[in-house]
Amino acid sequence: MSSELRPPWRLPSRVLLVACHDVFMAALSFELAIWLRYWTYGLPQPFFFVAQGTLLFALVAALVFWWVGLYRGIWYYASSADLIAILKGATLAILIFVPILFLATRLEAVPRTTFLLQWPILVLLLAGPRFFYQMLKGRTLATLLASPTDGARVPVLLIGAGDAADTFIREMARSRTAPYRVVGLVDDKPGRIGREMRGVRVEGVIEELPAVFARLEERGQRPQRLVIAADRVDGSAVRRLLDLAEPLGLGLARLPRLTEFRSEGEATDGAATRPIDVEDLLQRPQRGLDREAMRRLVAGKRVLVTGAGGTIGGELARQIADLDPAHLALLDFGEFALYGIDLEIKERRPELARSAHLIDVAVAPRVEAVFRKLAPELVFHAAALKHVPIVEDHPVEGVRTNILGTRNVADACVAHGAEAMVLISTDKAVNPSSVMGATKRVAEMYCQSLSFGGGGTRFVTVRFGNVLGSTGSVVPLFQRQIARGGPITVTHPEMTRYFMTVREAVELVLQASVLSTEAGDIVVLDMGEPVKIVDLARQMARLAGLRPDKDIKIEFTGLRPGEKLAETLFHEAEPQRNTSYEGVMLAHPRVVAFDDMTAALDRIGAALLSGRNADALEVVKTLVPEFITPEPKNGQ
Repeated sequence: MSSELRPPWRLPSRVLLVACHDVFMAALSFELAIWLRYWTYGLPQPFFFVAQGTLLFALVAALVFWWVGLYRGIWYYASSADLIAILKGATLAILIFVPILFLATRLEAVPRTTFLLQWPILVLLLAGPRFFYQMLKGRTLATLLASPTDGARVPVLLIGAGDAADTFIREMARSRTAPYRVVGLVDDKPGRIGREMRGVRVEGVIEELPAVFARLEERGQRPQRLVIAADRVDGSAVRRLLDLAEPLGLGLARLPRLTEFRSEGEATDGAATRPIDVEDLLQRPQRGLDREAMRRLVAGKRVLVTGAGGTIGGELARQIADLDPAHLALLDFGEFALYGIDLEIKERRPELARSAHLIDVAVAPRVEAVFRKLAPELVFHAAALKHVPIVEDHPVEGVRTNILGTRNVADACVAHGAEAMVLISTDKAVNPSSVMGATKRVAEMYCQSLSFGGGGTRFVTVRFGNVLGSTGSVVPLFQRQIARGGPITVTHPEMTRYFMTVREAVELVLQASVLSTEAGDIVVLDMGEPVKIVDLARQMARLAGLRPDKDIKIEFTGLRPGEKLAETLFHEAEPQRNTSYEGVMLAHPRVVAFDDMTAALDRIGAALLSGRNADALEVVKTLVPEFITPEPKNGQ
């Protein structure tokens, strides 16, 4: 969009409103100046005493104010740049008006000192409402201190014309050592096009990015980076920005959150950009669930988290600690992982009663001892072996931890009167092709059989897709490969997976504990459409400023043992239903009688104890007939 004068009927309504305000204030300033001057003579005159002069000044002011860009400023973000435009506009309007009025009326009935009075009145009438509006909206007149500056800084184009953009422009203007200068703004509100924030123009909407880039380049202000300053930008918008930015050679970054900007009196180098989070590439908005209901469930309860040193267990521990439990018990078999999360919770909530337990859940007496000592009311069972290739190579360890370990925890919950146990499972448990998936399916089956077998404990199963950024997942792998310069390895060009963020995963677990479910229900988050792994690899490369297949190679290595091209969330025999929470679904389980499950798991335990590992895997195969048992490896 050009900066040429547009007909008034094509102006946004807010710009027309501002223009009418300023023209009215211009006319009022002339009337007040005339009235005040005659009042000092002791000869006060009525308003519109010199109506011809009032109308003429209003016309002159309208044209001058338009020329100096006074209407382009956004009142909520009024700054020193707007004040400068007001001073310039008021001065020019009066300097042009005086000779025109002299030619028209020879200044009859208009004392010459009127114009000396009019100038400060006009500036006050134009500036006062703008900054009063800021104060009403919770801003301060201190924003006048900041103005955009140039210099040897990286030119950036901001996406979004809101609070974060305003703060960033101000911070960059106030620091002589600031690394960036903002050369333009792009916003998703067409009505803001052509307006200014602290002297920086809103150049267009996101879809006009190539044209905006070309215009800035013509002015000698070629941006080197796109910076997302909008408060909320979903994954589809980020991917669209990547598509638009790549041909222009622009990198993409995000501003820090408003709470991360330093206070007004401190150095402002902290207002640096940060990389786009991988979570921003989700092909759907992140789900937000009912945290108040979670707090009501957890507050004042004794809570145990197994696998607390892992990605999910650790985030569970953090969020549960913020919900005011009476006691938080952390259980893990990794010494350093347990030490790390225990130290973090201690620093995060020093007043919280907590305990750390270094225990292998597959050892029943150790699990029993912890439950006997703590008597937890809520149990979140995240302890598991989850890495598919590793469990393929060590299937017996997968059986011990994922099946027998879950049995030990579930039995202890019943024996010691826990109110609820939430089992964290995986979409790989549906029609499993891996030992990991099959063992998690058996763990589901045992907890479901307990639900129908009586006892006071409520068992809930939560199925995850792939959790972005979790240990052993594809995202950290791609990040390491990109940092090394490639290649990025993808097993198959058609492989797809469901993805969710760590926050979503943990909130789903907590929400599952709140839901009034039927016995053994399976809880799943609607994760939208599955994502192609190769697409994720390409997007991560582009976020690192690299061109896939040019700057960094993508290699296809073939499916690994136990891997499937696509995962499913539900078995065809698991009828589904919605819940009162948007995006959270329930499925009724396929239940095996408790006595049959107990007998089967007894056979598994006996086989492992006597070294008959193949027999243990055959029992798993019997329980999960859709699973094809791999050949035992490494002597297991």
